Amino acid sequence: MKNNIPLAEQMRPKSLDDIVGQDDLLGETGLIKRSIASENPISLILWGPPGCGKTSLASLYAQAFSMRFVKMSAVFSGIADIKKIIKEQQSQPLFNQGIFLFVDEIHRFNKAQQDAFLPFIENGTIHLIGATTENPSFYLNNALLSRVRVLQLNCLSPKALEQLIQRFNKLKLTEDAKKMLIDHSQGDGRYLLNLIENILNTDPGPLDSGQLEQLLHKRAALFDRSGDQHYNLISALHKAVRGSDPNASLYWLARMLEGGEDPLFIARRLIRMATEDIGLADPEALKLAIAARDSFQMLGSPEGELALAEAVVYMALAPKSNAVYTAYKSARKTAAETTHLDPPKTILNAPTKLMKELDYGKDYLYDHDVPGGYSGQNYFPDDMESVVFYKPVERGFEREMKKRIEYFAKKKRSRAPNP
Repeated sequence: MKNNIPLAEQMRPKSLDDIVGQDDLLGETGLIKRSIASENPISLILWGPPGCGKTSLASLYAQAFSMRFVKMSAVFSGIADIKKIIKEQQSQPLFNQGIFLFVDEIHRFNKAQQDAFLPFIENGTIHLIGATTENPSFYLNNALLSRVRVLQLNCLSPKALEQLIQRFNKLKLTEDAKKMLIDHSQGDGRYLLNLIENILNTDPGPLDSGQLEQLLHKRAALFDRSGDQHYNLISALHKAVRGSDPNASLYWLARMLEGGEDPLFIARRLIRMATEDIGLADPEALKLAIAARDSFQMLGSPEGELALAEAVVYMALAPKSNAVYTAYKSARKTAAETTHLDPPKTILNAPTKLMKELDYGKDYLYDHDVPGGYSGQNYFPDDMESVVFYKPVERGFEREMKKRIEYFAKKKRSRAPNP
């Protein structure tokens, strides 16, 4: 009779030493080994990408303490299921050593569901092991995080994936084909085992890269438009542009588009980068970012994506300045602290007789009527010192802005009354 158990399940590690790709975490000085050696079980959150060994690690950790291992999924379970497990455990006083409760995709539980664990973790009724692909600091509340240890697992390296391939003597691949198989897996051990299972069931080889390519389907890019990858990749693109690296910028742009990100989301973020990180060092950057957005809206995909690529390369190589960004934040802070101060009466309009009698607009200098077109009068509230918010840098077009500021400052000083 044919074995219907998936290969990935059949090959699940039997000991912690069988887990590949997590050497730093599972070394003799790592938390897991130290906890087992001290016979002191702890509650854990295992955070890592798909196929990196979270479930296997949780199961083997529980086995090391000879404790019951109960699995549940946050997708299909709720507080009622949690209470049922707790009640069953509390009704067995003869087996009071506690249990390991494994919750897959624990980030899907809401605050109330997460809080349901707290008293039972504290009194030792359960030791919780949560598995998540999402950043725990964004999805798990502080009360729960304070009671567990978060361990971050990495996607499997090419070396670790090759170790898995070597466990299959029947699989005959050329070195190029082996590299292709590893590249297709993108660090996911479970996905690699699924590919191997498909190959063994179809043609175990020997296979070269061309033959293997015919058997494999391109894997969907590892990307979640609403999860960590969404924010991680746009952050990588933003920082590569800020760091003036056009090649890395193009790479992260391509990664996002390959993963199915909304190109208009990227376009909006490019506009943000143009104002935050380039500013007046190159005013053309904002125009180009807006033009790239408009071009994509007109052309759609894939033609419009080239406009995004053009904007990314231009912005990466543009001179950078956050002087306007910094000035605006500082101005907002000062404005929030001085909302009680009125503008000086000199620069207020006086449309009524009463307002004129109250000196609204008195002694106002119309700059166009002043020689040089600059009056140098005060525009801040009377009870407030003038503040310098904008400090242009010596890069790109802002060098010209700095010259203009110095020019007006000099004219203002020349018109100030002698002390």
